[in-house]
Amino acid sequence: MIHCEGLVKIYKADDLEVVALQGLNLSVKPGEMMAIIGNSGSGKSTLLNILGGLDRPSAGQVQVGPWNLLKVNDEDLVKYKRDTVGFIWQNNARNLLPFLTALENVEMPMMFSGKLDRVYAKQLLEWVGLKDRMHNKLQQLSGGEQQRVAIAISLANKPQLLLADEPTGSVDSRTSDVIMDIFRRFNRELGLTIVIVTHDLSLAGKVDRVVAIRDGLTSTEFIKRNPNLDLSLPLSEGQNAEEIHEAYIVVDRVGRLQIPKEYLQALAIGDKASMEFDGDKIVITKPKSLEGDQSA
Repeated sequence: MIHCEGLVKIYKADDLEVVALQGLNLSVKPGEMMAIIGNSGSGKSTLLNILGGLDRPSAGQVQVGPWNLLKVNDEDLVKYKRDTVGFIWQNNARNLLPFLTALENVEMPMMFSGKLDRVYAKQLLEWVGLKDRMHNKLQQLSGGEQQRVAIAISLANKPQLLLADEPTGSVDSRTSDVIMDIFRRFNRELGLTIVIVTHDLSLAGKVDRVVAIRDGLTSTEFIKRNPNLDLSLPLSEGQNAEEIHEAYIVVDRVGRLQIPKEYLQALAIGDKASMEFDGDKIVITKPKSLEGDQSA
């Protein structure tokens, strides 16, 4: 569903250049529900904006279904954003029109695409648990209810891909669980591909796969250890997200990998390291001084 290879995004302002993505690689299968995590400034929101058609990549490859987002023209990009991808922001003000009812908000993207279907709009609001609230204005809804309206809006035109940027960042933990259950239902019953950007590790622990981004590159993947484990159930006492997932360092096509910074700092490794292969494993150590070259 998603294939990014060597993806680069450079922002330019006057004489300043900021490289937000430095050759990122990422693949997401159709029907997958996964999360992307990373610190502020890591590039995760930039990646989501590119996948959502809200920003243009600078170089590399980025394919979503049949769409080549590096080469797509402006007219086709509008079709892509309207029909292929749904987007949910953390800030409800970007998702919703406050002077409309919940139902009217869901109908709005249908009207823009010329496919108004009031029955389906009502069905979406029922699916997110707002059957009795669909005629309420937004000020009559709680923050969690507004976010559920936003989910219904994102699915109004039956997209193949749903992108969610910190979708539970402004709600309490109970409402967060409700929203994740809604995502899981749409993923299972509709086969919807869902990509969630979050800094919340407990939220990331409720999906099958987590990709960590650091400095504009994918660095680590966490894949569910037990394929039969039902992540919709609460964690058992003492169990955490790290125990559910197996961690893998990502190696790109030319053999580069990102070693966690804390590992390098523990070994006092700077910009160079010694590496040995013993036939079974690769060992990375602090550089060994070479005669005549103290910088090695």
